[in-house]
Amino acid sequence: MTDDTDDTTAGSTTADADPGPADSGSTTADADPGPADSGPDDPLRAPPGERSVPELLRFGVVNVDKPAGPSSHQLSAWVRDAINDALATLDPDGPRIDGVAHAGTLDPKVTGCLPTLTGTATRMAQVFLEGSKEYVSVLELHGPAPADFRDVVAEFEAEIYQKPPRKSAVTRRLRTRTVHDLDVLELAERRALLRIGCESGTYVRKLCHDLGLAVGVGAHMGHLRRTATDPFDDRDLHTLQDLVDALAWAEAGDDGFLREVVRPAEDALAHLPSVTIAPSAARNVATGAPVYAPGVIDSDPDAYRDPDAYRDPDASDAVPESERDADADAPLVACFTPNGTAVCLGRLVGDPDADSGTVVALERVLL
Repeated sequence: MTDDTDDTTAGSTTADADPGPADSGSTTADADPGPADSGPDDPLRAPPGERSVPELLRFGVVNVDKPAGPSSHQLSAWVRDAINDALATLDPDGPRIDGVAHAGTLDPKVTGCLPTLTGTATRMAQVFLEGSKEYVSVLELHGPAPADFRDVVAEFEAEIYQKPPRKSAVTRRLRTRTVHDLDVLELAERRALLRIGCESGTYVRKLCHDLGLAVGVGAHMGHLRRTATDPFDDRDLHTLQDLVDALAWAEAGDDGFLREVVRPAEDALAHLPSVTIAPSAARNVATGAPVYAPGVIDSDPDAYRDPDAYRDPDASDAVPESERDADADAPLVACFTPNGTAVCLGRLVGDPDADSGTVVALERVLL
């Protein structure tokens, strides 16, 4: 059994096995935006708001409200099967989705936010490892809460050490995780309601155990609900029954509710820095080429850590061009065409404002 907050990897059920970028090549991308569509074989998708229902289902995301009982993998399999059943009616000659991928495994007893990527969108599952998580948990104390309970809890709002539990699916080695926010919402006798904002991969069960040791009475985790997984939260959750009903309405000709439940996969990239590239550059990316500077139209100012280090080759902290592709610490960015279509995920290894050179080294092609 996996632990309740093992977000080290994003789960999947026969997800698209995208091998990542092919040979990076050396083709220089044209900065000219070019036509939106060069023909029926054009690799670029329609803009997110203009896709047909089958296109949406094959490259979408559902923010599923996971109930207690089924595993995350079982719930994902039900999502896949429901979508494929609908595609058999909506587009009988088109392909089915091979799989889905969810954002961090939740224990069967845990409820809440489980964003689920469908079809080709499974290639972007790694984005959920870059974001934070939020939980609401009941802390079951083994004795009366001491007078300084809130002060002790506040000390855990920091970088903490954790070793995964024995039942964890990952290697049990000591590691650090950051708890961004830790609020005591309610406190009554031997029970406390906590809201926890933390780094992906934080074990809330272990955190509750450590809190019990720190306050001196012992404690364990009671009910746990995930309320947010960047960029999604519990304000736009949908149950599996919502999805089934929405698909049935779509099969009957009314896709309004379905477009609320299944969102364009681009919504899962909202928390990442973005780089806008020309359609001609996007077509080169589809063949495995990285993003070159001439193809960059615009970029998020937060995309790069120290732009001056790239602009001034003589700067003491500049990143040598020969080492940029190997810079594992480079920020993960999402590349889009001007109409909002996702093109790829990659690491920003160059200056988006430069006239030449590689700007984004590919990690996943999303076309």
